[in-house]
Amino acid sequence: MMETEQVPAGYDASGAEVAEVLAWFERYDALVAAGDLEAMADVAHFPLNEVTDDAAGHAVVGPCDRERFLAQMRETVGSAGEVSSRSTRHPVFLSAALVFVVTDSVITAGGEDHHLRYGDLLVRTEDGWKFQTMVAGGWAGQM
Repeated sequence: MMETEQVPAGYDASGAEVAEVLAWFERYDALVAAGDLEAMADVAHFPLNEVTDDAAGHAVVGPCDRERFLAQMRETVGSAGEVSSRSTRHPVFLSAALVFVVTDSVITAGGEDHHLRYGDLLVRTEDGWKFQTMVAGGWAGQM
């Protein structure tokens, strides 16, 4: 039998810190809705880590530079036409500078609703919060 230790609950973020992260996502969502791919890339900390799974149920992990990110976003955001989203976000602070945010989202594109659950690791930099890791199931074909 393996002994277990009690793991600390993590960083106890203030209401202001949580609000700051949620406001970051509001700004990012507006960039997505506007199709401003360059500005979307400006709030990333490259190289990004992309984590997904394939049809066989195996993890797929890889790096993503700015050029690749822009190409992926051109394909998904740029070709979607009018896009809107409704999201509920669940930030989990690992420290004052690291927060993993799980998002439950309904994205409406081309008149169709798409339900997604994904996660982003945001890192605090000298320039503010930037996303560094994107985690979502079923996107291996885009990697």
